[in-house]
Amino acid sequence: MSASDYVTPQEGFWAGEFGSEYIGRNDSQQLLASNLNFFTKALKQAGRVGSAIEFGANIGMNLRALQLLYPDVALHGVEINPDAAAQLRSHIGQDNVYEGSIFNYPVEQQVDLSLIKGVLIHINPDMLPVVYEKLYTASRRFVLVCEYYNPSPVAISYRGHADRLFKRDFAGEMMDKYPDLKLVDYGFAYRRDPAFPQDDITWFLMEKGA
Repeated sequence: MSASDYVTPQEGFWAGEFGSEYIGRNDSQQLLASNLNFFTKALKQAGRVGSAIEFGANIGMNLRALQLLYPDVALHGVEINPDAAAQLRSHIGQDNVYEGSIFNYPVEQQVDLSLIKGVLIHINPDMLPVVYEKLYTASRRFVLVCEYYNPSPVAISYRGHADRLFKRDFAGEMMDKYPDLKLVDYGFAYRRDPAFPQDDITWFLMEKGA
């Protein structure tokens, strides 16, 4: 796809060269260990998770951690960058990867857990309701949102690029949009953690009601 095929400039940014360069910065055993520690805490109240989908899965570092945590879990991923999607397929299977924009992903089945981590902050704010709808609809029970938090919306520079990173209360907006979503647990992971650093991520585990 060319940049003109995308709805927002942010999509082309991540589908292209910058998104491919991101791969090399996020493929390490240290990150895998940190992610395993992260999800052990974030999903403590979820019990057993039999299936999951990640929106913006990149090369699957989060899903690989989930696989260690739940060895029998059925994994699915949505990824816009072709290079990342190719690596993702090698980890979770050809048929379990949707290569393309989150906005275009057709939700055709539900899983126990829908997950997004460090992706909503890069979504054009006008399109957030579309992504919220995908996250909500894809889950039959739990939604896990892991992002930079700010009580009110704010845009900040990202590696010298404007309008590529936005902070706000994503989980709060989802709970406002879907009243049956209830907060189960939440927490914070610090970039200076001596053993298991993350990128200053605040996470929110929500459960769908009947």
